[in-house]
Amino acid sequence: MSVFDPGLQPERTGLAWQRTCLALGIGALVYARIAATTVGGWAWALAGAGMLTALVLGFASRRRYRYTHRSLTSGVVKLPDGALPAALALAILAGGAVVLVLTVVTAVS
Repeated sequence: MSVFDPGLQPERTGLAWQRTCLALGIGALVYARIAATTVGGWAWALAGAGMLTALVLGFASRRRYRYTHRSLTSGVVKLPDGALPAALALAILAGGAVVLVLTVVTAVS
């Protein structure tokens, strides 16, 4: 007997993580395009960091999906912790803080 409903819950969660990582990467590029005239090369450096963060989170979410699926189908339910959502929140918080500081510094000068 399976421990979980054999529906598509893990697949939906995996797709949601893919969309989140895609949005993070595209958002970083859009920010760079808009802010490049104001903060210069820093905007593209932040876009690169955002793209790298999106890639790392994408690979981590894929690994998390495989682990969750394997755990649920084996019958030994040991689901992953909240480290990946916490990492995403910290990355967005750090990026927002850097953007805020850059905006204030360029507005003052």
